Amino acid sequence: MGQDDAWHKENRERVFWQEFSVPWRFPVIFTRNVFAPANNALATVFQAAGPVPVLAIADSGVAEANDGLADAVQAYASSHRNALRLLSPLHVLPGGEKCKNGAAQVDRLHRLFHKHKLCRHSVVLAIGGGAFLDMAGYAAATAHRGLRLVRLPTTTLAQNDAGIGVKNGYNSFGRKNWVGTFAPPFAVISDLNFLSTLPNRECRAGLAEAVKVAVIKDAGFFQLLSGQRKKLAALELEQMEEMIIRCAALHLEHIAAGDPFEQGSARPLDFGHWSAHALEEASGGEILHGEAVAMGMALDCLYAAEKGLLREEERDQIIHLLQDLGFRLSHPVLAELDLEGALDRFRQHLGGTLCITLPLGIGCRAEFHQMDLEVLHSSRDRLMAHKG
Repeated sequence: MGQDDAWHKENRERVFWQEFSVPWRFPVIFTRNVFAPANNALATVFQAAGPVPVLAIADSGVAEANDGLADAVQAYASSHRNALRLLSPLHVLPGGEKCKNGAAQVDRLHRLFHKHKLCRHSVVLAIGGGAFLDMAGYAAATAHRGLRLVRLPTTTLAQNDAGIGVKNGYNSFGRKNWVGTFAPPFAVISDLNFLSTLPNRECRAGLAEAVKVAVIKDAGFFQLLSGQRKKLAALELEQMEEMIIRCAALHLEHIAAGDPFEQGSARPLDFGHWSAHALEEASGGEILHGEAVAMGMALDCLYAAEKGLLREEERDQIIHLLQDLGFRLSHPVLAELDLEGALDRFRQHLGGTLCITLPLGIGCRAEFHQMDLEVLHSSRDRLMAHKG
């Protein structure tokens, strides 16, 4: 009998094992013109418990690109008084990656929640891109130990990935998402019409996450993206809509069937992200998340091929798709990146054990616990020199 077993036997009357599970279910709805009075998507979310007190907040970039957003939110609430009650006019706050650098904006939201007397039965309606939703989600999750949050993601990246999961947080100590929580939303509603108001660069950035999930999970989806590459590169709304919904479904499927609160180290959905996070940090946000993920995937595909894990033909298919979608796969920051340091920081982020997802083929993956630094540097050199 081991020492621990002996201790438990001797002290069995003093040891209690607590075990419980909490089922969670929330809708992810795709619609258009979410604030049109005739659109019941948002009202339906609140209907059973209505009228629900709601504090609406929006990313300043979204508000600027959508003139009349505040009036539309107010008019919608007036048309659906049985479902929701606005506590104040729409609050507009800074968005983009800078909004989650440090705790200043979280503190500002906590003050707003306190001012408007929000409680656990109130709802924070957050309208914005992924960074804004991350920050707002953390503020909601840490007020009264958890306010209800309805996310209304407005970017490609937020609608197909960042805005539909269970993670919230902000950047601290120069690290992305160093402070954060796992807190599922009350609902997610994606209005595809917001995509038409995005700058092309931001709209395109979210395509990288679709390529990511296709490469590691779904060869059929990869073929779809490849077949529609010209229309996706032109950001045609019909093809973007199909891509976003399918990408979101694959992400949600993985979250539900896998490790939603990331208790383990294996995180397939982080394919390409170990270097992407480092690129974002080193560039001070100059490189957008999706752009960094595209570079990270290209680097990992070159590495996997050089290690004999991925056929060169498939490596080239992935890299050419990323290029045809409009991604630049090299950057001066990548040339100077401390690859060993980036791997170590990612290891810490995972919880102490390095676990890197690499493709074994399109739609197939495996996890590896170490990387060959010599081959990794060689792969980086090849990527920097790659022209097509």
